[in-house]
Amino acid sequence: MYEQHAAVFLYATSPVHMGAGQAIGVIDNPIQRERHTRHPSLAGSGLKGAARHAWKQLGGSEEHLSILFGPESGAKELHAGAVSFGDAQLVAFPVRSLVGGYVYVTSPLALARAQRLLRAMGITVSDDWDAQAWADVAEGQCVTCCNSELLRKGQKLHLEVFEFDNVADDAAAKRLGRVAEQLANWALGGELENKVPQFFRDKLTKHLVLLNDTDFAYFVEHGTLVEPHVRINPNTGTADEGGLFYTENLPPESIMLSCLMVSRARNGANGLDAKAVMQQCCTALDGSLLQVGGDATTGRGLVWMRVLRKETNEEAAQ
Repeated sequence: MYEQHAAVFLYATSPVHMGAGQAIGVIDNPIQRERHTRHPSLAGSGLKGAARHAWKQLGGSEEHLSILFGPESGAKELHAGAVSFGDAQLVAFPVRSLVGGYVYVTSPLALARAQRLLRAMGITVSDDWDAQAWADVAEGQCVTCCNSELLRKGQKLHLEVFEFDNVADDAAAKRLGRVAEQLANWALGGELENKVPQFFRDKLTKHLVLLNDTDFAYFVEHGTLVEPHVRINPNTGTADEGGLFYTENLPPESIMLSCLMVSRARNGANGLDAKAVMQQCCTALDGSLLQVGGDATTGRGLVWMRVLRKETNEEAAQ
């Protein structure tokens, strides 16, 4: 039974490819997606493996590596690890904008799911995140935080080749502004304040846009980064015949949310309790740059991690 819990925000600073392992469409190497929403996701097993792989480089205790993450395959003593990660779900997704370069788009569904997970981890989340607060936003409509900055042609927002009607009155704009400020403080605050430029916290605070769930689903399905690759024949040094393939990546600036759950040590000998295990995880992971997924040698998979516990969130609010 897990005794301590924390929320984990992941902010992509490079394209991220956590592969699905199978392709059923035109993309040869697609990313992982949820079956029911088709939103991009990151498997908890992959996050745990990435944390384990980088544990010593992040300053974690080598002595406790197998206690926290479980022993290596084939080890003489087998026992469960004390650390578990949940699958990361999408909170905000970057979309190219006519004004401001790009915006962070979210939806009632994405906010409500994040609200549910955060509350399950003991984090106090305002009702501004509730899907019912945004039920009136229809397809082709949007809500913005700072109306005058992003809009053109009389309250129109232009994302990619699409035009959206801004339906935010002052109350709705302020409500989304509170969500954006809270999200920026959680995803890029704390240990990341001196590592990630203030520009990105400010941009997230000002340029969070809420879309209808259907419009949001379109962008997260078709707005990912798809790169062509060519397999080179080692003998000729030229492209292999039939060696063209396409790889999908989660774009930089994407914001994901996972959970971290820990228990006391399960090896039957070490006396680490759940509080000590959580403290080690927070010390090593909170505010760290982690490589997740594949294509590490081409700079893919870099994400900033922010571990948010009930205790630290309450201290920050005081």
